[in-house]
Amino acid sequence: MLISEGYRDQQTTMHENPAYGTASIEYAPSVTAIVNTLKITDLLDYGAGKGRLAQSLRPDHDLSIRMYEPSVEEWADTPEPTEMVCCIDVLEHVEPECLDDVIADLRRVTLKYGFFTVHTGAARKTLPDGRNAHLTQEDYRWWLPKLWDRFFIQSIGHTKKGFYLVVN
Repeated sequence: MLISEGYRDQQTTMHENPAYGTASIEYAPSVTAIVNTLKITDLLDYGAGKGRLAQSLRPDHDLSIRMYEPSVEEWADTPEPTEMVCCIDVLEHVEPECLDDVIADLRRVTLKYGFFTVHTGAARKTLPDGRNAHLTQEDYRWWLPKLWDRFFIQSIGHTKKGFYLVVN
């Protein structure tokens, strides 16, 4: 299971906040550089929030961008495998009991490359039920084995609030 219905409802409510689901804007220059260098033509934004990554990318060639966001009706259909998948500040929001299934689904949809970021601390926002919006607050030493089991990690780097990975 990728998301429970109750949590999907909470995420739908959270996405009514204009400042929620916009972290990908910060990473658009890095994703653009990867897309341009590797000549990626097909990209999936997995956990797309408000679709800001698609609006912020500046590819130097034709790029098809699809979104998957289970809390946004028009983007909630099961995504098809794609050449490159971006999953930006999403994994820490996943329900703990669904996390392994979500990582397995990321593997399923990633044909060649992935760009994933994880925020490792608490969020400034809380869910409607009072929990912190980051349901999993663990450092990279906790996350890496989970991701390494499914992906080859090409590079890893630290961000202000967590880390990023380029995988295949």
